[in-house]
Amino acid sequence: MIGRLRGQILAKHPPHLLLDVNGVGYELEAPMSTFYDLPAVGETATLLTHLAVREDAWTLYGFIRERDRALFRALIKVTGVGARMALAILSGMDAARFAQCVEQEDATALTRLPGIGKKTAERLIIEMRDRLGAVMIAPGAALPSAAGQSASGMITADIVAEDQALADAVSALVALGYKPPDANRMARAVDDGAKTAEEIIRAALRSVNPV
Repeated sequence: MIGRLRGQILAKHPPHLLLDVNGVGYELEAPMSTFYDLPAVGETATLLTHLAVREDAWTLYGFIRERDRALFRALIKVTGVGARMALAILSGMDAARFAQCVEQEDATALTRLPGIGKKTAERLIIEMRDRLGAVMIAPGAALPSAAGQSASGMITADIVAEDQALADAVSALVALGYKPPDANRMARAVDDGAKTAEEIIRAALRSVNPV
């Protein structure tokens, strides 16, 4: 089992990430809650990981916070919730906000996330209620190597053309489960021509499910 990786970031294309660890390139998928706090391409990052093994694929998921990984692992145990939906949930709201939705039985907020209908939201509330204790006691702070980094600090090696940032944001939203027309509309509505792809994604997701 691969539980932790530390290496140089070679590429970031949400939700995909390429990490060079001693010459070996690891491809990972990560929620936006992790991307927001990653340092720039070329810098070093430490990620907690979860390896999902299926007959047709081995997929590695990366997280900066133990709490996010714990929530991801709890979510994929819920009937009808796969890894893609778990990433969408972690991208659309943090662990504390999700816990609040479960505790307050706020199914409406959960249905604003892609792929989650009323029945799935109700199932999440029922099945996650008894699992939240273990999730919320997990450390919620970012790992030391990423602490102090933010999306606003990524405008170094990641400078791209305005239209490329918008295109990357739309692609990421589609990967998270939004329909292409909706992803395009959401990204364009918050793009001011100066944001990075991560900033566009963050603003788009907040417009759908504000804190």
